[in-house]
Amino acid sequence: MGKQEWYLEYEIHINRPGLLGDISSLLGMLSINIVTINGVHDSRRGMLLLCDNNEQIERLASILRTMDNITITKLRQPKLLDRLAVRHGRYIQRDADDKKTFRFIRDELGLLVDFMAEIFKQEGHKLIGIRGMPRVGKTESIVAASVCANKRWLFVSSTLIKQTVRSQLIEDEYNENNIFIIDGIVSTRRANERHWQLIRELMRLQATKVVEHPDIFVRHTEYTLDDFDYIIELRNDPAEEITYDVVDQQSFFSNDGFSDFDF
Repeated sequence: MGKQEWYLEYEIHINRPGLLGDISSLLGMLSINIVTINGVHDSRRGMLLLCDNNEQIERLASILRTMDNITITKLRQPKLLDRLAVRHGRYIQRDADDKKTFRFIRDELGLLVDFMAEIFKQEGHKLIGIRGMPRVGKTESIVAASVCANKRWLFVSSTLIKQTVRSQLIEDEYNENNIFIIDGIVSTRRANERHWQLIRELMRLQATKVVEHPDIFVRHTEYTLDDFDYIIELRNDPAEEITYDVVDQQSFFSNDGFSDFDF
C-alpha cells in the first residue's frame, strides 16, 4: 500500500514557545512527514501530512488529544478546500446554508483563480455561476483560471473586448477540455434562438461551463440555480451588495450595445 495524505488542523489555545517544535518532533517519532504547513485562520494551523498507514494517524490523534494547549479541529484525508487553505493561509468563505456557494473579495483573486483552476482540471460536466458587480474581476479570473488549468477558454457570450454572441462553433471548438464562458445578461438580452440552441448543446456536453450573472440567466431560461454545481460570489469588499437593478431598466443597453455591466 502506498503512502497516504492526511490533513491535520488544530486550534491553539496557548501559543507557548516550542509548541510547533513539539508537534513536529512527535510527527517525526511516528514517521509521519509534513508536506505543507501554514496558519489557516487566526489561531488555527493546518498541515498536509504523509504517512504509511492509518495506525500512525490513530496514534497521532490519541497523543494530540492529551495536549492541553491545542484542540484538533480536523483530521481527515484532504479535500480541495483543505489544500487551498494550507496553500494560501486562509479559508475560503462558504455559505452556511448553501454549501455550493463560495464567497471571495477582490483582494483574494489569487485564491479564487486557484480554486477555479482546480475545478477546471476535473473531468466531466461542471456548471459554475459567478456573481459580482461590474469590473470586480469576474471574467479575468475565469480566463486566468483556464490558463492555470491548461485549458482553452471560449466566449459564447461576453463583453470583455467587444460584445460577443456566438450562434455556432467550428468543429474543433466542441472540445470537452475547453472552458465555455457565458454572460447571462448578454445571452438573455441580445441573443437569438440559434444562440440558445448552441447553449443547450453545450449544456449537454461533458465539459465545464461558467455563467456570469447566473441569477439573470436562470430568470429568463429553463435552467435553475439547482442546476449549478458551484456558485461563486466576488465582491470588492465583504459588505458590498450584489444587485441587478440596472438590468431591469429599459436603458440598460445603450445604442452601441454596451452597458454598465460591461467589463
